[in-house]
Order: sequence, then C-alpha cells, then structure tokens
Amino acid sequence: MLPISGDVAARVEAKIRREPVEDYRIDFEDGYGYRRDEEEDGHAAGAAGEVALGMSAGTLPAFLGLRLKSFSGHGRARGKRTLEVFFRTLLEKTGGALPGNFAVTLPKVTAEEEVAALVRALEELEAPARVELMVETPEALRNLRGMVGAAGPRIRGAHFGPYDFASSCGVPAAAQDLGHPLCVYARNQMLVELAGTGVWVSDGPTRILPAGSREDVERAWKKQWEDIQRALACGFHQGWDLHPAQLPSRYAAVFDFFAAHFEEAAARMKNFLAQSAQATRVGAEFDDAATVRGLHGYFLRALGSGAMTEEELKARCGLSRAELEELRY
Repeated sequence: MLPISGDVAARVEAKIRREPVEDYRIDFEDGYGYRRDEEEDGHAAGAAGEVALGMSAGTLPAFLGLRLKSFSGHGRARGKRTLEVFFRTLLEKTGGALPGNFAVTLPKVTAEEEVAALVRALEELEAPARVELMVETPEALRNLRGMVGAAGPRIRGAHFGPYDFASSCGVPAAAQDLGHPLCVYARNQMLVELAGTGVWVSDGPTRILPAGSREDVERAWKKQWEDIQRALACGFHQGWDLHPAQLPSRYAAVFDFFAAHFEEAAARMKNFLAQSAQATRVGAEFDDAATVRGLHGYFLRALGSGAMTEEELKARCGLSRAELEELRY
C-alpha cells in the first residue's frame, strides 16, 4: 500500500467525496480512434448534449474540454468537423452559453499554422474556449514558443506527451517511461521555455494502470506515486490520468508531498516575515527573497490542491490566503 499518514488518507477520502474529478477532456483522439464520419458526428453531438445537461444540473467539473484529432495532415478536416458539431449543438442547447474554464486540447501539434487554424475555427464558431497544446515530438518542443504565440490570448496550457515523444526519438516501447532521460529533458525544456509566461504546464500520465490483482494495483499505484512525487519536485504541478483508479493515488501523492514539507516551510516563511523580508536562516536553511518566492508558490499550490486549509495556513504562518496572495518580496 502507499506510505501515507492517517491525515493524508482522510484528506484523500474527503477529496474523492467532494470533487473526484477536477478537470476532464472528452477525447476524440487516440483514446477514441478513427471511426466513420457519421458515427463521430453522432458522438460529438451526444457529448454536447451531455455537457448541456451537466451545465443545467450543476454537475460538471471545474475544468472541462475537448481533445480533438491533430490538425496536421488528414486529421484536420475531421478534427474541425468534430469541433463544429460539438459547439453548434452545445450552443444551440444552452442558448449560446459555454461551461466556465472550457478548453480545446490540440494533440500532436508541430507548427504555428496548426495552432492558428484552431484559433480561426474557434473564432468562426464564436466559441470563447481556451487552447492547450500537446508537446509530443522534438519538433513541437523546438517550436513551442512560436506555437504559444500563435494561440494568442486563448492559450492556457501545454501538456507533455511522453510516450509519443519517446517513440519519435526512437526509444523502444519497453523503455518508454516518464523517468526516461529524454522525457526528463523535454519536461525541463518546457519549464524553461514557458517560465514566467503564465502558461500552465502539465505532465503526462503513468501508463501502468491499477487493474488486475491486488499486487498489480499496488504496483501501479507505487509507480504513479513515484512519477507524481518526482514531477512535483521538478516543478510540474499538474498531470493527467488515464483511469479512475489513478485518482486516489494521485491525490495521495500530492497531499503527501505537501505534508512532508509543511512544518519546515511554515517555519521558514514565518521567520522570513518576522525579519521584515530580509535574508534569514532557519537551521541550516538560508532564505532570501528568491527562495521565499518558492515558499510562496508552495503554499498557494498546497491550498489550491486541498493539501492544506486556509485555517492551517493562518495557524502556522500567521497569514490569510488573501495576505499570502498579496505578499511581495
């Protein structure tokens, strides 16, 4: 089983009961495959109908969107058609309304022109959706800044596709893993390229699913736990999953990561604030404004993920969430 405390386990249970899914993509790409046009049209319209029902009932997750087929080559016509069927059906059923935080995810994107084509399609549909890019090839990595620019103000995030990326570099299937050196390099490059831009970066999924025997499930959970904890330590604070049974282990890994550093981080932040934002030392740890920016991000992400409550922040650091968000160094 996962090495978590009773407190972390309780937070995971509460999270699953309160909000098991934070963000969801209706997938018309690899998870869906290629079908007859009439069949995909029907599924796109059906998905729009379900989203309209969810809007009416107030049951949609906080973030929602579509993942289309690639806009490169022959996939563009099909991807654009799915986009049109979905949005026209949804807007008709809702009187022109869209769910909040709706995004369209463009996979296997390699060039600025593909991104611009998606933006044009959204403008023609008068759909105020955001755009996310999937970085799945070395070419996409090289062109990342240009593609983000082509999305303009619609850009929200960039997702790493580790297995397509590894395949495009010639890595055999048996060796493909989030921890492969090529994947580590690509994620680091994404962070460097997009630092300070406001574009969200998201890690790829653990491909070993928690299914089968108890031993199989525990092995898969352990692997996902390791992948997520490593990603958090490297600055990737978002990721995506492939299977519902990966949700408890994701929340456990995230909550445990923040819990493990809470006491130390609180002491360092409290001491720094007490010294009027001068450089300080707690034990062997030296803090100046630069490292405190990291503590600031740590607390905001801990609050946002549910790993920490506002009451705990106030009790340990003497800060409200509003005060933390307004903090300057």
